[in-house]
Amino acid sequence: MDALIEFGKILIPASVVLYAAYLLVRSFIQKEVDMKKLEVRGKSIETVLPTRLHAYERMALFLDRMAPQNLLVRLNTAKVSSYEFHQLLLTEIRNEYNHNAAQQIYMSETVWSLIKNAKEDLIVTINEAASEMAPEASSLDLAKKVFEKTINKQVDPLAHALSELKKEIQNVF
Repeated sequence: MDALIEFGKILIPASVVLYAAYLLVRSFIQKEVDMKKLEVRGKSIETVLPTRLHAYERMALFLDRMAPQNLLVRLNTAKVSSYEFHQLLLTEIRNEYNHNAAQQIYMSETVWSLIKNAKEDLIVTINEAASEMAPEASSLDLAKKVFEKTINKQVDPLAHALSELKKEIQNVF
């Protein structure tokens, strides 16, 4: 019985010391893991942040380029018919959109939907204007009709999408 008590006197303090060492090592390892996670996250942000900002810049440029006052002036030549100009406008809008479509992964679904809807609204406006044109109409006539339809809108979808894009940039950065 005395041997058991002596064994207990040695075993109980040793167990307490071993448990305390276990807690210290576990705490140290957890701190190291947390530090590594923060380090990886910091490096990830350093890499992704410029790319994400570039995506926002590209979409702002897309919306600016698609604004009728810029698109029509940039593409209009007096030597083409309204039909050819109509096709040129639609091709340009779709090409620009397809070129920038990958940028959607860097922005919210709400802002991307606004951009997509603004593009679709512009296409509808151009198609409506083109459907009202006489077969012999010039590209200048179509441009005037698109401007007229754009001005008559209560809300400019392109400007609204750009405004929401800017708000998201300010919230993110």
